[in-house]
Amino acid sequence: MGNAKEKALEIIRAYDGPHIRMMEVCGTHTHELFRLGVRKILPPQVELISGPGCPVCVTGPGFIDEAVWLALEKGAAICTFGDLVRVPGSEDSLASARAKGAKVKVVYSPPDAADYAADHPDEEVVFLSVGFETTTPSSCVALKSAQESGLKNFSLLVSNKTMPQAYKMLKGSADIFLYPGHVNAIAGNEVCKSLVSQGVSGVVTGFTAAEILTAIAISLKKYGEGKPFFVNAYPRVVKDEGNPQAQAIVDKYMEACDSEWRGLGLIPGSGMKLRDEYAAFDARKKFQVPPMKGRTNPACRCGDVLQGRCRPVDCPLFGKACTPLKPVGACMVSGEGACSAYYQYNE
Repeated sequence: MGNAKEKALEIIRAYDGPHIRMMEVCGTHTHELFRLGVRKILPPQVELISGPGCPVCVTGPGFIDEAVWLALEKGAAICTFGDLVRVPGSEDSLASARAKGAKVKVVYSPPDAADYAADHPDEEVVFLSVGFETTTPSSCVALKSAQESGLKNFSLLVSNKTMPQAYKMLKGSADIFLYPGHVNAIAGNEVCKSLVSQGVSGVVTGFTAAEILTAIAISLKKYGEGKPFFVNAYPRVVKDEGNPQAQAIVDKYMEACDSEWRGLGLIPGSGMKLRDEYAAFDARKKFQVPPMKGRTNPACRCGDVLQGRCRPVDCPLFGKACTPLKPVGACMVSGEGACSAYYQYNE
């Protein structure tokens, strides 16, 4: 592994080709690139830009409004991942709703929420199901468990998203995508391979220093060949077919739908919803949640950051009105957000 890292560093330092814009789609990659100091060793003509690979960041304000409504108007106990608690909605976040008396419980997995519902039969428990291909299967596992246990007080508010349509929408925003290994481990490589015919290049990578540096080195070498490419640089985890078992459980309980992405707008076929036969576990149907469009602060440039159109420091709110303690945009809230990475590492 050490030899691979040194060889990658040699290739990166020796690069003297044209300017390249590389988008690390995954928010975890964004933070690792900062933490490992990779940005500081890149040649000046190699530019790293952040993409929409942070599930909390792309969750729209309308979804937060729905969750707040369920908590305050319907008295539901909201179970959620911690990062989502402080994401701003149109008026309230879940944190401010909790200050008004809402019950908001942080859990570490969807099955934890189902367990909470089983232990509190007198409460209506709603789990906020967000995330990409990596986390969607666990929401389906929780639903399966709840169904088999006969839970009547458990439901999902679903905002899960899938990456393929986002990749297509982002075509042209970067010369090369660094694809997230954990997403491809579930979904496989078919979509990424198919994008090559549309002129989209990309490399799947893991999360260690050696893996990330190797992916960048491969990208620089392949880019110099002058034609679109796809490389799976994470073969020990990512297979072309992905994870059939995970795909099967998602397909059993969910189906594709159009989805609103914060900053990117409505992307057809990029979301997931529960199939009609599981309507009893669909919080929107169970509680007849009214349509909520959601509003964002017009001064926040989170959407431009998620599309690679600007850096977080280009936003007029960054580090002033918007900080990790008082976030205006979702990109400053999440541990995978680009704004929080730039703030944390003083970029």
